[in-house]
Amino acid sequence: MLYPLFFNPIYKSTIWGGRNLEKIFNRKIPDGNIAESWEICCHGEDDSVVSNGFLKDKKLSELIEMYGFKLLGNNCRGFNKFPLLIKFIDAKDKLSVQVHPTDEYALKYEGESGKTEAWYVVNGKKGAQLIYGTKKDINKGDFLNSLYSGNIEECLRFVDIKNGDFVFIPSGTVHAILDGVLILEIQQNCDLTYRIYDWNRVDKKGNLRPLHIDKALDVIDFNFKGEVIQPAISSFGGYNFSSVINCSYFKIDLVKVSERFEDYSSMDSFFTFTCIQGSGKLIHCNVVYDIPPGCSFMLPAGIGNYEILGEITLIKTHI
Repeated sequence: MLYPLFFNPIYKSTIWGGRNLEKIFNRKIPDGNIAESWEICCHGEDDSVVSNGFLKDKKLSELIEMYGFKLLGNNCRGFNKFPLLIKFIDAKDKLSVQVHPTDEYALKYEGESGKTEAWYVVNGKKGAQLIYGTKKDINKGDFLNSLYSGNIEECLRFVDIKNGDFVFIPSGTVHAILDGVLILEIQQNCDLTYRIYDWNRVDKKGNLRPLHIDKALDVIDFNFKGEVIQPAISSFGGYNFSSVINCSYFKIDLVKVSERFEDYSSMDSFFTFTCIQGSGKLIHCNVVYDIPPGCSFMLPAGIGNYEILGEITLIKTHI
């Protein structure tokens, strides 16, 4: 019988990473600048490993091969792999300005799916910002001229953010995480990125990182003007709830538990949860699981009733 699955995080180190996963969630993380923690993933060699129960040490890809839609749910029948990649991004320094392709473009030119994603702002410095799309009335010609004249920042839309904000980033949206921000990212299971601008940074050998201008210009949606989302919360007995983002690739809910949250997992879809504040207990079939700060876990489709106790804020994602 399937049961709630916890996984070992996969850490990624880059020059722009930080130590916020240690500071905010009291995690033991590797030395150095830890830029990302891939919480639940099945992408090439990056394959989450179960940390609990009789399936301990099994990879997520192995579970999908073993259980198929008994694990993922009927809503995942249109996917040929695990559909999501869930990770924390700790940006001590700013990331490159980039864009992700649509499914149609990526399948034609890269042989895989595109990338739509969403961010939840876990922690941001005072005055934190993101780059989110282009300014009004900017077109492809304006963008290219500004890029080659060294004035690309004049075309970019800088938005203010604060803790608890959500940002929805459809494929084709120019974007960048700037410095001093820890976010939770939910995305399509794809790592395709077209880098547009990298602040003229160089690597240890003095080389500029490669850019992908031509492909980026093919896919940028200059008409997209999204807004940062402050979720509207509905109060229920023992918890608050908000359905925040609902797109073709995932649905994201915010669950703030003050006492008890009771729910049911049908055969429609698996659920993933990430604890972004507080801690609590998960109870399923009379088995109690600890949910520490920053923890992510997966509920297989069709495992039935479960409940979460404590003072804990979670991001719930499903298909």
